[in-house]
Amino acid sequence: MFANPYGLLALLAIPVILAIHFLQRKSITLPVSTLFLLERTQREATSGRRFERFIPSVPLWMQLLAILLLTWFLVEPRFKKENSVHRVAIVVDSSASMSVFKSAAVDALRQTLPGLQGIAATMELTLLPSVPNSARLYSGSSPEALLGVLENYEHHTGVIDPSYALRLARSIVSGDGTVIYLTDTPSEGLPYEARLISVGEPTPNVGFTGITFEEKQGALTFQAIIRNYDKVPASRKWSLLSSAGRTEPRAFEIDPNSFVTIQADFPIDAQDVRLSLTPDGFTLDDTLPLIAPKPKSLDIFTAVSPGLKGLSDKLLRSLNAAKASNDITSSDLVITSYDPLDPAIPETNAILFVEDPTSQGKYLKGGILAEAHPLMDGVNWQALLVRETLELPRLPSDRVLLWQEKRPLIFLRENAGRQILCFNFDLRLSNAVQQPAFIVLLHRFAEGIRAKKIAPEHLNLETGQRLNLATIKAAPVEINATDLKGRELGPPGENRAPPVPGFLTISQNGDPLLKAAVHFADTREADLTSCAPGEISEITTAASLELHTGPDPFKRLWLLLLLPVLCTAWFFTSRKTSLRQPDVLAS
Repeated sequence: MFANPYGLLALLAIPVILAIHFLQRKSITLPVSTLFLLERTQREATSGRRFERFIPSVPLWMQLLAILLLTWFLVEPRFKKENSVHRVAIVVDSSASMSVFKSAAVDALRQTLPGLQGIAATMELTLLPSVPNSARLYSGSSPEALLGVLENYEHHTGVIDPSYALRLARSIVSGDGTVIYLTDTPSEGLPYEARLISVGEPTPNVGFTGITFEEKQGALTFQAIIRNYDKVPASRKWSLLSSAGRTEPRAFEIDPNSFVTIQADFPIDAQDVRLSLTPDGFTLDDTLPLIAPKPKSLDIFTAVSPGLKGLSDKLLRSLNAAKASNDITSSDLVITSYDPLDPAIPETNAILFVEDPTSQGKYLKGGILAEAHPLMDGVNWQALLVRETLELPRLPSDRVLLWQEKRPLIFLRENAGRQILCFNFDLRLSNAVQQPAFIVLLHRFAEGIRAKKIAPEHLNLETGQRLNLATIKAAPVEINATDLKGRELGPPGENRAPPVPGFLTISQNGDPLLKAAVHFADTREADLTSCAPGEISEITTAASLELHTGPDPFKRLWLLLLLPVLCTAWFFTSRKTSLRQPDVLAS
């Protein structure tokens, strides 16, 4: 290998040297009186400077040898090290859209990998997913083995920033190795000096984006939303599949980049229910698994004064799957009033309202401040008007959620896993009931109690959705997840739904906790219009050349040899000039 190929330009001096040696000097005529005093001389050209027959000579060969030595020195030759290793780390885009271009990704690497070794003696390969904190997919030196792992890899995540994986890849190969990001969408300015291989291309796609359920005239109906991501109209057919059979396919037209909603009755007694679309290149959103939703029931016991009876009834009706209970001990939530003359605090999850039977005080003055808490996020309490009333006795451990000046208006009490939401003012003497923030707070608190209840529920989930599942501590959980073809999947990690569409069942001690249908609904990954190809840039760099090759060990010797070669050429050239004899003209 030549570190400086431009040094070969020194070879242009060779034709110049040869041209000079083709030229002959004009001989000089010198009259003398006799010829026997002159030694025999070699007759040279008499017609002046012109090209004549090439005459080899010692100066010519020395000059050519000097040019070759100088050229060898200028090109800086380097020789491959026997044990040099070039490390290559490939970060593969784990997003779901890459599933469309898996074969193209494998073909691109199959063409690229042989050239990645470059001048190194061997090559170490590492394959990493773009998902943070994931294990390596492959580590070794066999390109075919790496391609085999890539062919079996499942792309199913959402949009992921590859920076973390690229940083890990760079740490593996160090600063002298090569990091490649294999994706379907070109991006500029990859960090950590990563190089890009993009194998995508714009692809049309029509798929499901979501599902809703509604009770109509005693029947459960569903509404599924279908989106066309392409820039041209599309024609598709949909049908409903279940254990009871399959409906006739129904055709529909959908405009470019628009939505269509389909509606039908849900087959209650059927199993393995799913909606199916005409398949296209991106298959993850062509099938939508369904299950009749059934949230956990919420048993609510109410014990309020007649002035708050209407409010408690409205809350009971507005909560989904909530029903009135007659037993306070078995209820999930208690809605009750606090009478200062009978200060009894419930020992269960409760919503507690203060009632002041004495008098109506003045309106409180001062700014209203909401503390940072999930129950208070995104709601506005600035229009709340509250009168001065009796207060609840507050404990040091209570978490205040809403202040007006120094008075706590709402606070949360937690004790032995039980929560009590305390309203430290009389609702009848305020406009709280007309405030949207008040209704949102009550619903959030009730849904939080429902989420902590250990009971069976049926849900429709998205792939990879985080699960908030209440379980018995120190008891094993049984998880059964299958894809749409009935194949068993590994247990989802970190309390999440499976990464591919299918069905999920979770039970504990033989009691079912969750039955779910899992569908794909990531519209960012389903949009393939921005996918495009991109080529990898040149791999061999000056740094890798320095790392995997060594300099000519005789570099200084060739430089020292140049000096005697030049001296020899000068000696024979000067000697020939001194011995040159003139042509003789006898008198």
